[in-house]
Parts: sequence; C-alpha cells; structure tokens
Amino acid sequence: MAGLCKTEALTGFSIIYSYPKAAIARVSLGWLISLVLTGGISATPLRAETTSVVTPVVAPGENLVVEGIPPIPAPLADRVNRYTNARSASLASWHPTRREMLISTRFADVAQVHWVRSPLGMRKQLTFFPERVAGATFQPTQGKYFVFSKDVGGNEFNQNYRYDWATGEITLLTDGKSRNSRGIWNRRGDRMIYTSTRRTGQDNDFYIIDPNQPNSDRLLTQVQGGGWGPLDWSPDGRTIVAMEYISANESHLWTIDAQTGQKTRLTPQTSEKVTYGDAVFTPDGKGLYIVTDKDSEFARLAKVDLASFQMTYLTSQIPWDVDSIALSDDGQHLAFITNEDGLNVLHILDTATGKERTLPNLPVGLLFGITWHRNNRDLGLTMMSAKSTADVYSLDVQTNRITRWTESETGLDTSQFSEAELVRWKSFDSRMISGFLYHPPASKFPGKRPVIIDIHGGPEAQAQPYFLGRMNYYLNELGVAILFPNVRGSAGYGKTFLTLDNGYKREDSVKDIGALLDWIKQQPDLDPDRILVTGGSYGGYMSLAVATKYSDRIRAAIDIVGISNFVTFLEKTEGYRRDLRRVEYGDERDPKMRAFLNQISPLTNASKIKVPLFVIHGKNDPRVPLNEAEQIVKTVRNNGVPVWYLMAKDEGHGFSKKKNVDYQFYATVMFIQEYLLK
Repeated sequence: MAGLCKTEALTGFSIIYSYPKAAIARVSLGWLISLVLTGGISATPLRAETTSVVTPVVAPGENLVVEGIPPIPAPLADRVNRYTNARSASLASWHPTRREMLISTRFADVAQVHWVRSPLGMRKQLTFFPERVAGATFQPTQGKYFVFSKDVGGNEFNQNYRYDWATGEITLLTDGKSRNSRGIWNRRGDRMIYTSTRRTGQDNDFYIIDPNQPNSDRLLTQVQGGGWGPLDWSPDGRTIVAMEYISANESHLWTIDAQTGQKTRLTPQTSEKVTYGDAVFTPDGKGLYIVTDKDSEFARLAKVDLASFQMTYLTSQIPWDVDSIALSDDGQHLAFITNEDGLNVLHILDTATGKERTLPNLPVGLLFGITWHRNNRDLGLTMMSAKSTADVYSLDVQTNRITRWTESETGLDTSQFSEAELVRWKSFDSRMISGFLYHPPASKFPGKRPVIIDIHGGPEAQAQPYFLGRMNYYLNELGVAILFPNVRGSAGYGKTFLTLDNGYKREDSVKDIGALLDWIKQQPDLDPDRILVTGGSYGGYMSLAVATKYSDRIRAAIDIVGISNFVTFLEKTEGYRRDLRRVEYGDERDPKMRAFLNQISPLTNASKIKVPLFVIHGKNDPRVPLNEAEQIVKTVRNNGVPVWYLMAKDEGHGFSKKKNVDYQFYATVMFIQEYLLK
C-alpha cells in the first residue's frame, strides 16, 4: 500500500514459494512451465491424474519469502498491469555552464541517473545498477563529473561515487562500509563536505574531500550523535554552516572552520525548544537566510546577522511552515516553498527590495527540489499532483515562463483521476484533525463505498495530495475510497500539534483514528462496516495499534515495515538514529518509560487483533529491524486469524525494486478483495 514508502502490499492458506527468478509460471495440460526473467525456461511434469487447465499464477522471485498468501492468478496481474507502469522524474542537478540537467527516473527496475539536454529532450541513462541511485550533483564550475550515492539492498549505508563525463568511469569515494551523506560543494567546486559514521558506527562526523582526488579525503571534525549534517559553505570557502538535529522540535545551527574543524554554536541556548531548517549564506558571507520556528508556531523565513545573531523575519504574514529555500548564485532571488494545509506554494523574494515577485499560476499540488541554475534566471523544480506524476519543470524569472523538461509515462488517462478532498473531524479532546479523502467515481460505484485508511510514517511526516499511481486501481476498478489522515504529531500544523503524540501521549494519535471511524459512520457515501487500515513505518505501528483497539470496527489491517514493540525497536534500530528516536518515543532505558512502551506496544496486545493481518518488511531495514515483523506475525497467528507475510531479502525500509513492488501490489489487491470487499 502506501504509507511512508508509497508502495502497495496481502491472506489465505500457507504456501511458501521459491521459484528461481521467475516472473510468471504457466500451468497447462500436465506441464508447469516457468518463464524466467533471465530467459531460462524449465518444465516440470504434474501428476498424471491432472487433466484440466490450471489458472496461470505469478511466481515470486527467490528473493521473496511468502507465507500465507494464496497463489496470485496471472490474469490479475494482467488486469492491474497498466496501473503499475507509471514513471516519475525528479531534478537532480543543473549543469553549471549549459542549460542541461541530471534527473532521477526509472526505466528498468530501480531509479537511475539520466541526462536531459533540452526541455522534453531524450533521457539518456548514465548509471546502470541493480540498486537505486540516490540523486547526483554536478561539479559546480565545469561539470566534468558528478557525484552520486548508492546503497545495497536498501540498507541505507550509502557510498559516494564519482562519474567522469568523458569516460563514463565510476570511482568509489568513500570507505565502502559506513553510512555516508552525499555532501555539498563549495563555490569553487574543489571540495565537498559530507558526514560519515565510519569512526564509531553511530556519530555523523564531518569529512572533506576533493572528489577529483579521492586520497584527499580527511576527517574535519568529530561530533556526537547521528543528527548532524552540512547545510552550506560560505562564499569564500572558509566556513561551513551545519545543523545538529535533536528532534522534530529541536535543532541547532553551528559554524565549522573548513580548515581546522573548529565548531562554534550559532543558535543561543534557550528554555524553549526551537527548530532550524535550511540555512544559506548571504553573498557577502556576513549573514544567513534560515528557516526557524523561533518565537512562532510555524517555521518562518528569516535573515540573520552572523555578528549579532539578530533575526529579521521575512514571512510573518504567512501562517504556515516554510519548508525549503534556495538562493540564486548572485544572491538576488530567494525562492522558498510554503506548506499550506498540505499543499505547496512557491514564492520568490527579491532580496534587494524584500518584495515577492508575481509568479505564474502553478498546478495545485506538491513542489520540491527547488534548484537555481548558475545563470541566475532558471529555477528548476519538481511538481506533482493527484492527476499528474512527478515531473521536472523550470521557471524563467526574467520572462515568468514555465518550461516542462520531462513528461513521464503513466499508461493511463490521468485527467480522470480523483482529486483529493480536504476533510476534518473532531477527536476525543475536541481537537480538529484533518486528512485527504479520495473518492471512487460515483457514476461507476454508487452507494456507500468501502474505505482504506492509510496512515503516514515519521511520525513527523504529513499526508499530502500526491500522485497515487497504482493505488488509483483501488479507486477506479475496486470502488474503494482512500483516506489519508494527519493525526496529531504530523508536521505542517504548527509545533504544538507536532508534540501532541510524544512520550506518554503516544496513544492519543490512535484515538484520532477512533474518532475518524466515528466520522466515517456519519458520511452518507462511506461504508463504516467495510474499513481497512494500513500504513508504513510509524504508520505500520498505527495500523497494528488500531487493530488492537478497534478490531470490532475494521475488516483488516496491513502493516508495512512497522513497529510492533517500541522497546525492541529502540534497542535494535541502527545506532546512528537510536537517540533521535528516543526523543520522540521515550527512552526505553528508563524503567517507568520502558513499562509504558511495553504496555502500549501492539505485540503486548496482539491477542486483541481479531482481523486478518498482512505484514510486509525488508530484510535489510536499518530503521525498523526485521524482528519487528517476525515477532508480530508469530504472535498474531495464535489468534486463529489469517496472517499473510511478505519479506524481501533485497530491500530495506520499504520496497523500491519494481518487481518486488509489483508482487506486493498484486498481493494487496487480493487481500483487499478477500477481506474488505467480500
């Protein structure tokens, strides 16, 4: 399904498949013929008494562990196929001297780096790996090479590589073992600063490297904690501004001397917890443009004088969060994106006058990845809406003209897709909670419709009206409504709302779903007797928690890479993120908190789950370890309810490889048909 990873997911009798790399196994007239993706074909005779034609089935690859899931009929895969092939594209990096760009898109199994030389021009693939490539950045002055990142099997231990434009040669830049950020360039383009856990396995120390000379790599400064990261270099290359992330409600800004590594804290120590987001140096290096919620319920754009750290707020008139900022190379234009009730709005500020420019109308939806070309007039961005998959555009600030750079294939007429409706309901404490509801076409599916409640992860994430992709099959072909709630603890609604699920208040967010079930019962077009709850990561915990508390009010639950026990999760999540999660959930080393976390964990209350459950996980998940899935599956099976289990040996925190995502989706459709629609 969706949740954190926006992917889909599955019940029945117990069968474990292990067909080697097969895509579809066809059974006919006494012979089983396996069509293997690599081209190999094998045939196995069936028993002599078999005389009738058996329905062809989709065989999972040997990388998948499949338990309790009935054979997936090949005709089902054929029916849903056109919903599974939509592509998307996002901007990775502008070329510094040419009006060309690198983008990320998928043409085979996972996203890779592609080169686009002109708007709507050919997409030339440059990297070819079995694993997803996580973005790329050009060397910023000549563009003779770019740096990209890649992990193995979704383990998130990213390594950095240099791709040489002239030869296509790829060179490893990091140690091949630790977790590394891709880093950011200085203005001259001869150094990158990045973080790595190589010293302790959990502290994000800062390293500097000239990617053209891999042996120049050196440790700049040591830190404690996994929440550190670089934000920008000063124009003269002598100073780096960095963030120390403590939690969703607290972070600090520091400067680091690029030669000595000396750290100096910029942000003052206060009793109030304050967050600082993006930060970029002003052209003269004497100030910063930053995003902060200091003295405000929402994150504002501010200009800071570095000598006095005095702030001038620039967006106090906007009662919503500023999400991200980008300053043009000449410093004349500051672009920023606001999050307004889940929708994104682009703004461009003239830094000399402090006034906003009038911009052309953009589609209502999501905007991200704003990046200026060094020509100081083209702002690149990625746009997405409920009716359009993510694609790359640019805005010329001189002509105010929008140019489309990519047009990703969808295989469907997306103009007829459902738009998101913003809905609100009152929770147990009279607080208003909101979410986005997608309706199936009423002309095709009259009457009360079954509902999928899809809860986001984080927990500090936010459901927004994005392109649903294959989930449109649930709307358009199965007639199921989909509702994405933003329970308390979600971002985008102010810092107070963000803290309402912390620590001992954890189950208040589950009560928000209880109130949502009450609201659904009052809607004339929604069926309160046919509800399925799902989610990914923290949303997976929420789906399990709802199944323990409201099993009599839902039909089924799907848990994708979810937390089943907070204590075991905190003890086993990767060391670089353990303390960061303790701030949110509570410290399991404290006896009182440990007892509380055990008390509210779905694993402790698993006997109350009386509805069919589908659990999906990746073996290499560094965030929510596989044990969280294994223990809930084992325990809930004792309830005598169907439990489906799908585990990918080559995935991490959610599935990214198309063949795995497709199998998960086929299984999810079957699960919905069996337990929500029957």
